Amino acid sequence: MSGEVFDCEIQVRLRDLNVGGHVDNVEIARVISEARVLFLRYADLGGERPGLFSELPAGVAELVASQTVEYRSEMFFSPFQPYLARMWVSKIGRTSFTLGTEIRTAPDGPPAALAETVQVMRDTRAGQMWQIDEANLASFERFLGAPVALRGRG
Repeated sequence: MSGEVFDCEIQVRLRDLNVGGHVDNVEIARVISEARVLFLRYADLGGERPGLFSELPAGVAELVASQTVEYRSEMFFSPFQPYLARMWVSKIGRTSFTLGTEIRTAPDGPPAALAETVQVMRDTRAGQMWQIDEANLASFERFLGAPVALRGRG
């Protein structure tokens, strides 16, 4: 990866477990979603407003167009050990961008899950797609890195 990355911790919950005793795939999708919201809207990235979207005009929203999750290993409940999420921008289009995500259960461990999430930008007031402007493009480029290394690609 050449650009910066966003790292955060997501709290583990007992309800994340399924009947097999490992973290349910739906809950991993929730962890990815929580990390994404923190990165895009709330992270202290050094701007006047928080989040990667600190320059986003009012009325512009991001919508998930697609998400691919690849599970690399089982994730088990470990009390007081949060999930570790790493996120970056892996592609920038005119009205969309792609986020790469790695989810770990230990700082020195390999990713237990990888995700690629395509988001589209929509101007809710105009009812149409919103073209990414120069200010937001610069924010995205700051976190631009390689695509997620999903199996069967490349």
